[in-house]
Amino acid sequence: MRTRYVALVMLLVGSFTLVVNGQSNYDHRETFHPQFYPYPGNDMRSASGEPGPRYWQNRADYSIQCKLDTATHTITGDLIITYTNNSNDALRFLWMQLDQNIYKSDSRGSATTTETGGRWANGGFTSGYTIDNLQIESAGTWIAPTQQSTTDTRMQVWLKNPLNKGEKLRMRLSYQFEIPEYGTDRMGRLLTKNGWIYEIAQWFPRVCVYDDLQGWNTMPYLGAGEFYLEYGDIDFSITAPANLIVVGSGELINPKECYTVTQQKRWEQAATSNKTVAIRSAEEIKQSSSRPATAQLTWKFKISNARDAAWAASKAFIIDAAKIDLPSGKRSLAISAYPEESIGKNGWQRSTEMVKGSIEYYSNKWFEYPYPAATNVAGIVGGMEYPGIVFCSSKSMGEELWGVTDHEFGHTWFPMIVGSNERKYAWMDEGFNTFINDLSTEAFNKGEFKPTFFPDPSAPFMVKMTFGDKMDGLYTIPDVIQQDNLGITAYLKPGQMLTQLRNQVLGAERFDMAFKEYVRRWAFKHPSPWDFFHTIENVSGEDLGWFWRGWVLNKWKLDIAVRDVRYKKGDIANGAEITIENLEQMVMPVTVKVVETNGAEHILSLPVEVWQRGGKWTFDVPTLSEVKLVSVDPEKKLPDFDRSNNTWKKSGSLN
Repeated sequence: MRTRYVALVMLLVGSFTLVVNGQSNYDHRETFHPQFYPYPGNDMRSASGEPGPRYWQNRADYSIQCKLDTATHTITGDLIITYTNNSNDALRFLWMQLDQNIYKSDSRGSATTTETGGRWANGGFTSGYTIDNLQIESAGTWIAPTQQSTTDTRMQVWLKNPLNKGEKLRMRLSYQFEIPEYGTDRMGRLLTKNGWIYEIAQWFPRVCVYDDLQGWNTMPYLGAGEFYLEYGDIDFSITAPANLIVVGSGELINPKECYTVTQQKRWEQAATSNKTVAIRSAEEIKQSSSRPATAQLTWKFKISNARDAAWAASKAFIIDAAKIDLPSGKRSLAISAYPEESIGKNGWQRSTEMVKGSIEYYSNKWFEYPYPAATNVAGIVGGMEYPGIVFCSSKSMGEELWGVTDHEFGHTWFPMIVGSNERKYAWMDEGFNTFINDLSTEAFNKGEFKPTFFPDPSAPFMVKMTFGDKMDGLYTIPDVIQQDNLGITAYLKPGQMLTQLRNQVLGAERFDMAFKEYVRRWAFKHPSPWDFFHTIENVSGEDLGWFWRGWVLNKWKLDIAVRDVRYKKGDIANGAEITIENLEQMVMPVTVKVVETNGAEHILSLPVEVWQRGGKWTFDVPTLSEVKLVSVDPEKKLPDFDRSNNTWKKSGSLN
């Protein structure tokens, strides 16, 4: 999900505190403590960062038939879940996620997030899920569970017989819910001049993750924390009035029933075209001939090895598409669905071009896009991601449209492919995604939409926000992070962290190799933060405990000062001795620039190990004349909290 950074920055400008030059807070023994990892590797999660030979995860396959009632804005559905237990444990019950219950007036989310206000506050309340006829298949017969109970956004289902390792069960149920108009900025409906746009997500009960780290993961859905889901195949059908066009995760498997003959030909053209092809134009929206002549249609979709599915429907949709070229030679299809109001300068008529550019870049850089289509939907949701489909604001144009489109499709890699726990570790999906967004934005049309409104993260006032005392640390549950801090803590700071690791610590070649290997190892699996740390260290060949401590596990800041300039044995002819000091607990490699009065310049790159024996470091510089200037981090690449002490100038020097 994309956060509106500019608003958050403005809110936070006055929230930082300054560090005054003084005594150092640095403790080198803590920063470089030898014990970093809380537990050793095992057969399930190797100390190298790879899934071990006995790594397992459970599987959930879903078959859903639902109906959209546009008169009452309700969804009714029938669901069959096939659940596979691959763990060593005999499961006596299952936990289910019932996300629609967050919209009930008495939900925990309503009592907390809605009361607080902001982007996740519900615009209105619903009755949440109504669930009927829950049954479990046993020996070919459907029977009621021994017990079931619902607590807020979770439901526990007790089984008649334990589900042992390698066994499957099938569970079926019927359900219904009212579509909220504004659903925590992740789903909802928008009224346009040509009809409602429905963006439907969290729309069927899903099994909670059961893993080797925690067992059942049952954190409630409160709004800020997103999702943690099992992988499986999802086939779903939506029955709706025929004047609506439906788009969904994965592949539409009955296009001949859903589109006109003319539109089918346009789809075929789009599948081989690098240019955007109109499937239904703005001029055709009000033409009855642009839809099949029947009262109702059933749209059938399927997505494989995915952790979720979503869809959208509207009679107001303009539809266009173009092919996506993938590294293996395969193709996918970029699709955009948007209302007439979204056309403008660099508006949604360019969406498909943006989708194609974003996905082709990430596929070549990190890991191939796994789905047959990538659909961008304009609607009420500001920005939200699901496998194969994303929801972006219908009002976005130009730089903002590129930014939100690229960000939401970047989530294909984190957390749709690399399935980290978003309920706990927002920095592992939002932050990683923010990092890769910077690279793709620079590449798209030679940086056409490279941000002009947002300052460099190393700019002084940005550093003071990011590392200020009021800012939450990365290792904080999203629902615990102060709402105004989330844009920094979950997005900006972890994105900056990876940029620093790439550019200042490992170098692009080593970092890219390690990061790509992390994606490959944990594709369609559930990594922990420690699996990420292990992988980056083992592949890059660098012990980075000091780095993770500073950036992730603690709220440390960086402040390096020039402390002293002397001449060896008091004689300029012997060269200079420069002393720098680390005043805070974070450390980084540092570059120092020394300028002599004769015009000679010295650039010294000091490794992070200079801080291993204490907070001060003195080094020789082979100068031949007086030192005129000493500058720490002269190109301002580090997030130094106080730059006022970064420079020493010879007394009387003006520049």
